[in-house]
Amino acid sequence: MQHVSPVRIPLVTSGKTYHDVTQDVCRQVEAKPNIRWMAALAVALFFLGIFFYSVYRTLWYGIGEWGLNKTVDWAWDITNFVWWVGIGHAGTLISAVLLLFRQKWRTSINRAAEAMTIFAVICAAMFPVLHMGRPWLAYWVLPLQNTWGSLWVNFNSPLLWDVFAISTYFSVSLVFWYTGLIPDFATIRDRAKGPIARRAYALLSFGWKGGAKHWSRYETVSLILAGVSTPLVLSVHTIVSMDFATSVVPGWHTTIFPPYFVAGAIFSGFAMVLTLMLITRVVFRLEDYITLEHIALMNKIMMITGSIVGVAYITEFFIAWYSQVEFEQYAFINRATGPYWWAYWSMMTCNVISPQLVWIRRIRYSIPATFILSIIVNIGMWFERFVIIVTSLHRDYLPSSWAMFSPSIIDIGIYVGTLGLFFTLFLLFAKFFPVINMAEVKSILKYGVDNGPTYGGNNTGAQQSSYRPTGAPASAPVNYNKHD
Repeated sequence: MQHVSPVRIPLVTSGKTYHDVTQDVCRQVEAKPNIRWMAALAVALFFLGIFFYSVYRTLWYGIGEWGLNKTVDWAWDITNFVWWVGIGHAGTLISAVLLLFRQKWRTSINRAAEAMTIFAVICAAMFPVLHMGRPWLAYWVLPLQNTWGSLWVNFNSPLLWDVFAISTYFSVSLVFWYTGLIPDFATIRDRAKGPIARRAYALLSFGWKGGAKHWSRYETVSLILAGVSTPLVLSVHTIVSMDFATSVVPGWHTTIFPPYFVAGAIFSGFAMVLTLMLITRVVFRLEDYITLEHIALMNKIMMITGSIVGVAYITEFFIAWYSQVEFEQYAFINRATGPYWWAYWSMMTCNVISPQLVWIRRIRYSIPATFILSIIVNIGMWFERFVIIVTSLHRDYLPSSWAMFSPSIIDIGIYVGTLGLFFTLFLLFAKFFPVINMAEVKSILKYGVDNGPTYGGNNTGAQQSSYRPTGAPASAPVNYNKHD
């Protein structure tokens, strides 16, 4: 027998059954697109059109269309690259690390977080490719055999490490995401009424039948991919930070960057997950699956990582003072008091002060406050990357070469356009794919001796038997706990 604590917060509310989970999640896949979804898609496609036009101008006229100059030769492009890579970090953390630590609350949010990771990495990859100036030669960054004599990639360059780290991250995240989708595709396949939908989801489900062998292999592959993905949570943004840390530019040449960048990536990633999940739970009526408890737990992680980032900001100033290197000291004083002081203090306000409001329980469990905070954090994290890159470059060792950076309309268009690309992909995903992992949510529903859900509904602490209840679908996960 199994005893359920009466104080345990339910992860799924309103007494949902296996059938209810299937109905609630499949509803938005099977129904016709509603007016709100179509309006949101129209807005996203408008910004996507801006992206294509801006990319066309960049490819046709060159990166002289951007606001770069001789002094600030990295600016919005690399700022946006690092920002998007950071946003993609929460998906791997939720899907892999929390799986290994057996955190059951991840089941309602991992699918959307993994999709967000993939779409964010696609957006990030655009910027270094465009910055090459000749993107049709992008394959030169790969160590391929060639007929140009000694032409070879520089394995000592962290820019090449980026290529391997991000391509590996994208590949593993894509496989992990798709593996989790297979049982749910099979559920939609079995429910499909039209021949086109049935055929499409049959191809996507890879012949899944829900047998014991299939579930065993599914669990094994999920654990293996989680183990492979976990080091990527640390390695990807560590390598991105080395683009700066391995240089000799004051403000970049610091060993604190790897942990600082990783914490900042998780910080911004969870903020974006909150932004998307708060919208999704309302639009698709998933309040019983993405509960206030999920929101509060993500708020706590955002607060912890935000505090780590705040400590890193203070540490940077301390190390600059302690080093007694006047160039390093000036770089940080210039950040706080120079011409870009507004960007620095925007960063400090958004990333250090605003997350501390989550200590207040009422804010931690407030949906409007959380939504506003999640947007503020992502604005702050964008300013962080801008401050690191632009303020470290615009005033170098020679005062005669000092310059200011101002983004061009094409810079702004590409950035806004990647937001359009991201939300277009996410809206299509949310409409045609199950936005919540049905199989994993069903695995946390517990049934009592009266075949009624106790963990997902009113939690009275009653005794439960551990078996598949009568009437449960054959594809539902089985609780294998033995009777006492």
